[in-house]
Amino acid sequence: MKNLLAKTIDLRSGTPEEKKQEIRDYFLKTWAIDELLYSQLKSDDTFYLRGDPLRHILLFYLGHTAVFFINKLYLARLIHKRVNPRFESIFAIGVDEMSWDDLDNNHYEWPPVSEVRAYRDAAKEVILGVIDQTPLEMPIDWDNPFWMVMMGIEHERIHLETSSVLIRQLPLDEVTAGVFGQRCPTVDEAPENELLPVSGAIMKLGKPWDYPLYGWDNEYGEQQEEVADFEAAKYLTSNHEFLAFVEDSGYETESYWTEEGWEWRTFKNAEMPLFWRKGENGYRLRLVAEEIAMPWSWPVEVNYLEAKAFCNWKSKKTGKNYRLPTEAEWYRLHKVARLEEVTKWGDAPGNINLEYWASPCPVNIFEQGGFFDVIGNVWQWTETPITGFPGFKVHPMYDDFSTPTFDGKHNLIKGGSWISTGNETTIHSRYAFRRHFYQHAGFRYIVSDAPVTIHEAEYETDVEVALSCEHNWGDAYAEENNMPLQLASLANDLLKGDEEARILDLNADTGRLAFELARNYRDVTALDFTARMIRVPIHLQEQGFTRYTMKDEGELVFFREVLLADFDLMEARDNIRFMQADAMNLKPQFTGYDLIIVPGLLEELSDPSLFLSRIDERLNEGGYLLLASDYEWDADKADPDKWPGGFKRDGEPVTSLDGIKQLLQPHFELHVDPMDLKLVMKTSSRVTVNRQMEVTIWKKIS
Repeated sequence: MKNLLAKTIDLRSGTPEEKKQEIRDYFLKTWAIDELLYSQLKSDDTFYLRGDPLRHILLFYLGHTAVFFINKLYLARLIHKRVNPRFESIFAIGVDEMSWDDLDNNHYEWPPVSEVRAYRDAAKEVILGVIDQTPLEMPIDWDNPFWMVMMGIEHERIHLETSSVLIRQLPLDEVTAGVFGQRCPTVDEAPENELLPVSGAIMKLGKPWDYPLYGWDNEYGEQQEEVADFEAAKYLTSNHEFLAFVEDSGYETESYWTEEGWEWRTFKNAEMPLFWRKGENGYRLRLVAEEIAMPWSWPVEVNYLEAKAFCNWKSKKTGKNYRLPTEAEWYRLHKVARLEEVTKWGDAPGNINLEYWASPCPVNIFEQGGFFDVIGNVWQWTETPITGFPGFKVHPMYDDFSTPTFDGKHNLIKGGSWISTGNETTIHSRYAFRRHFYQHAGFRYIVSDAPVTIHEAEYETDVEVALSCEHNWGDAYAEENNMPLQLASLANDLLKGDEEARILDLNADTGRLAFELARNYRDVTALDFTARMIRVPIHLQEQGFTRYTMKDEGELVFFREVLLADFDLMEARDNIRFMQADAMNLKPQFTGYDLIIVPGLLEELSDPSLFLSRIDERLNEGGYLLLASDYEWDADKADPDKWPGGFKRDGEPVTSLDGIKQLLQPHFELHVDPMDLKLVMKTSSRVTVNRQMEVTIWKKIS
């Protein structure tokens, strides 16, 4: 494995030729080590098993990292042809953090493993072609084409970690040990933990925009936080130290647990950490591909809820205030440990980057400034739910990396683990998971009487999403009859109140049209390409409310609250299924509809003509297609030869309506004359934008 090790790349220094070769090598090593990870599966049949019932089968992850590359390069227009549209749909969206994704395995016709491997080979050649043929200008920043290449590489390195956790949950007889590096052979007695003082300081969190290493969008921005003096454990909590909690009825005593934690413990009937095993001969530990006698000196691996229960137990036993560190307190520990950025390492200062073992190791091996394992060995849970720093911006090519986790339910893990590589090893990396999830994660406790500061994004502040909220729901504050209401009225005229009619909304935005349709129809599916948008109606559906901010004047904002009850839509919410999907590459399950509504979407698509030529496949015979568009075609979104109209052909003008008629003619007839609807969009308290949308309704005839 040594020849596959690599560090994430400095993107702001060196010549273009040197940097292109460095990125090429980094890609090839990443690709190879990802495939080596799956060599631990005993047979191809194992790919069809699920390590975790809440996630996809293992085959999805084999295909997903390659599909991610192709989909992002296609979206960024670095390639102009897909490799396999079907694969680039079914392997596109994971379920790790998207509670709204459909995990019904009946909706997936998984291909043979051999076909997925062949796809990976084909995708690899396409990616290498992009690296070799795309001009490179230094430095590589957010808007540089090679940022997209780095995005794919770093995404694949994340899945080394998450996929290894899923493999760790497979039956032991389905995996082979020793083919993905060697585990640590050291299993000494666990050291006695102790508290060491840490002086407080003003900590500056967030990464500058000109930082030389690749970063995910949630890392950027700037936030200052005052950290009070505290005491921190010298070591990560070991298996032996955690055993005292288990043997003191920690899993049976409700008072040690948060409400969320006790609900989880009861539901799972948990009696010990997930990877512990207890038999006649004592405890054993499940690793990724083998089971060994319990290494009591290794760090315990638990979820946040268990770590928090341990701290509460320790507090009650000692009378001190034990808890997990906040993100800012972890940064303070990192500073005290005098750790440097990954690019300045010789050998790794901890059990990280796969430089030592393919497993954890004893908690007292890697000293870092008087503490041990501030980075490396296993991730460390914090008290901090993730949200964006002030100045946070969503990367337009991956807008659902961070924002789905800004819900107060995902806590940050810091420090990295033995298998953390690439961006995960950097000072500023920020990864968060639901509190009941398992990663290669444990914890270090601290003692502090300082209150935990939680920065919450209670109000939606993403400008584009907030504007969509105002467009969809702002009529609660204004007189205008908004576009979703007008389209819902047209739908009712077409379907004549047939409550069994199936409807597909292909541009859900923040959900108003879908909710209005659901008043009268029991089967409404609403899709949107962006998780940023779709999470708003999901929250409305689950919680009955959402909040957002709108620009007033200058730096002033005002606050909006949307309550479904105020719109008389509480009962309607049960009739809708919201999902994230790419309208240009829909899964086969999205078919058999009586009405498909395409509101303001055509002009956003990468190939609107191709979309229109295939949309008949999704409709029942006699079904209706409702298009609403301002025909504001943009060459940056779709090449002009893919527009249906809005250009001259043979010297004569071709209108968009003419082009749409030609594309739909084989399967549709125009049902009524085209009509204009006014789209009113408020961008601030004093500025409103008016657009004229042409609405056409088509009936499928064959």
